[in-house]
Amino acid sequence: MYITASDLYMGDIIRTKVISMTPARHRAHKHFQLDSVKIKRAQKALRAKTETETIDRALDLVISEAQNNRLTLAANERFLRSGIEIKDVYGVLDE
Repeated sequence: MYITASDLYMGDIIRTKVISMTPARHRAHKHFQLDSVKIKRAQKALRAKTETETIDRALDLVISEAQNNRLTLAANERFLRSGIEIKDVYGVLDE
C-alpha cells in the first residue's frame, strides 16, 4: 500500500518522500503489551486505519527522524570544520 498526497499524515507535510507500509514478506508476527490509549492517539494523529498501520507509520517516522538527525549532525560538523568564523553579534553566547 502506498500513501498518496491525499493520504498524507502528520510529519509528511514537511517531508516530501512517500512512505509505504512494509511489504508482507518483510513482516513478522510479534506480540507486545502496548498502551491502547497511546495507540489510539497515534492512530488518530497518523490517520491510520488499523493498529498495524499505526505502528508501521510510527516506526517509519522514528527511522526518518533518526536519519534526519544523523544528516544534520554531519552537516553541522562539516560546517564547523570548514573554518568559518562565527561572530556573536548579540553577545549572548558563552565562550
